Amino acid sequence: MSHTLYLLDPDPAPAWAPFAGARPLSELRAGAHLIRQRWERFLGVETREIFALPHLAGFVEPGVPPVVARHPVTGPAIVGSSTFAPRGVAPPLPSSACRLTCEGVTVGWGVGPGATWDAPQVGAAAIEVTGVVLHGTHDLVRVLEPLLAEDAAARIGDSDPVPRGSIVIGDPAALQLQGAAVEPGVVFDTRTGPIVLESGVEVRSGTRLEGPVWIGANTRVLGGSIRASALGPRCVVRGEMVACVFLGYGNKAHDGFLGHSVVGRWANLGAGTITSNLKNTYGPIRLTVAGTTIQTGLINLGSLIGDHAKTAIGTLLDTGSVIGTGANVFESPRPPKYVAPFAWGGAGPARMTRDGFLAVAERVLPRRDITVDAAIHGVLGRIYDWSTR
Repeated sequence: MSHTLYLLDPDPAPAWAPFAGARPLSELRAGAHLIRQRWERFLGVETREIFALPHLAGFVEPGVPPVVARHPVTGPAIVGSSTFAPRGVAPPLPSSACRLTCEGVTVGWGVGPGATWDAPQVGAAAIEVTGVVLHGTHDLVRVLEPLLAEDAAARIGDSDPVPRGSIVIGDPAALQLQGAAVEPGVVFDTRTGPIVLESGVEVRSGTRLEGPVWIGANTRVLGGSIRASALGPRCVVRGEMVACVFLGYGNKAHDGFLGHSVVGRWANLGAGTITSNLKNTYGPIRLTVAGTTIQTGLINLGSLIGDHAKTAIGTLLDTGSVIGTGANVFESPRPPKYVAPFAWGGAGPARMTRDGFLAVAERVLPRRDITVDAAIHGVLGRIYDWSTR
């Protein structure tokens, strides 16, 4: 029996900054795949709808199914949590109501044929499934390397030949190329994991890739050392990076260290932007989001950078920094560890105007062949209104 798949976002919480309220959490990247894509592979079906905050209704991005406010669901269906990253394939599911659990945490609900779901089902039979429960944006860094290694290994198959002039350290069979343009002098190190380059990727001379690495379609890698990272699609990157997640359409075209960080769509890191990803005490890292303290338990954590955020040249980001959606950081080389959404400058209370933010988006998105139509304009405006209310 085939189930219809719906994904359910949680209520906004500081731990999901800077993305809560700015995009459906199912569209965050856990390993090489978006959380939504992981659910679709898990169940073998495409997502019918994503249940998110009302102001995100009509959210527009390539490949994203309809985003709507939560409503009753008629079975057979699965309502999956956007804060769970499934692994592998789902076990056989009953035709009756059930509850999907991972290590005791409920991560989804099964709805029987003809039955209706509109809230968690108390007393439904529990079925254990495999995956990782995510407790906040920082967990995308925690789970990156193990998920990325699995995802990249699963892609290994018929590959284009190793490009002439490239250096492969380790097993060449762990290198997957599909229509990528690789200049001579690129180093591929597969000893610690596979490396996958999707169609249209460009890698310039002077780049060293150390697996596990996944680089999404049409991303340009301009040089530098990149290890254990998932980048793309349509990104431009350069410099030293380790354990980083780019959701897509991000820009880091210049040198500067970026470590153990998550970078949102349409973010731009100015030349020489550098993150710290380790405290001098080597102790666990805390986040502070609008006065709320979050204990991550991580020793390595750089910056969580929201969609459409931008940093000026020479910006120095402290360990565990959170840069809000649409923030424009330029007042101080060392901004506060928490920068509010749509901040103008970053160190003070000033905010971008709504019209100013939309005008910037209208200039930026067409640079990557995205037209800002009425639907995109409307969603961006509602995100601004919700974030600055």
